This record gives sequence, structure tokens and C-alpha cells, in this order.
Amino acid sequence: MTSRRWIAVAAAFLAAPALAGCAAGFDATTNQPYAPNEAQVLIDKDAYGKSGIHIPQAFILGPDSGAQIPWRGSAPIYLNILNTAGTADTLQAVSAGNMGTVKVTAPIQLPSNTLVNTGKPTPQLMLEAIPKGLRGGESIKLDLQFANAGVVSMNVPVVTRSREFKDYPPAPGATAAPTPTPTPSATAAEEGH
Repeated sequence: MTSRRWIAVAAAFLAAPALAGCAAGFDATTNQPYAPNEAQVLIDKDAYGKSGIHIPQAFILGPDSGAQIPWRGSAPIYLNILNTAGTADTLQAVSAGNMGTVKVTAPIQLPSNTLVNTGKPTPQLMLEAIPKGLRGGESIKLDLQFANAGVVSMNVPVVTRSREFKDYPPAPGATAAPTPTPTPSATAAEEGH
């Protein structure tokens, strides 16, 4: 997809909530920037993007619904990054504060006006040594260190591997969701008497 198409998509994405909230007043929730699914979008000071870096989708893949990523476990980080600056940039490092360490397999090259997915074909960013179990629904602040754009911070949600995320490979070491146990029917109980 060309850079002009990405810019048009991003503009349409940002205009939709504002247009929907026009008649509802300035404090309406529909007048606030939001992501159309559980993943996060980089919004900085009410503007889309920061320092030429646009992130139209960001999430940490958690466990299947009802399961858990255990203490000291790992979870892949998925980012879609668009560098709108006139020159190439590089994602050099990511930190997660006291929520573990982020392993970056190699610096991620960000050519100008090209959308880069850090999760394909395999995740290039992995949150490791997580200090507590994760079930999905949590949010983790990530500081992304770019060679040219500097540090870009954003809160990234942990999403369960369900609905639109169900086809992603499972997080390594996630516990299995509990399987429901069948209860004996009233007829079976009566037959035993």
C-alpha cells in the first residue's frame, strides 16, 4: 500500500470519532481518540503519532481466554509502525519498566513511509521475565527507543488470544484454559438410586 493510502486511512480513522461526537458535546466519549479493537494506537497530546512515528496498532498477546501467562513468563509484543519522516529510522530498544525486560531480536529498520509489522513472520519483540501472572486486560507502559525519533512511550494492552487475535501463535509457556467438567444430569443421578 502506498504512503498516501496509509495517510488517508490514518486520517479517516482519526476523523471518525470526532465526527461522531459533534452533536454530543465536547466531553462525549465518542469525541475522544480510540482504537476500534482492544489494541492501542499511538496518540500523543491528542495528536496521532509522535516525532514522525505512527503506530496504528500495538498489543501484547496474552494467553487464551481463561488461561494465564505465568510469573516469569514471556509474551510477544506486536507493533505496526509507520515512519512518516523523510528519512529512515530504526527501533533500537524497548523497555517495560518494572514489568520485565523486552528482548529485541535485532534493530528494526523503518524505511520512510513504509508500514512495518514487528510480528511477521515471527515476533521480533518479546516481553520476558514478567513479574506477575497475566490473564489479559492489563496495560503495560512501553518506552520505544528510536535512532532519530527518540523515545516514544505508550501504554500497550495485554489482549487475550481470542476473537480477532485467535489466529496468532500462542504465547510461549501460557497455561491452558481450564476445561469445563460435565456435571451429572438429574436422570443419571436418579438411575443410581
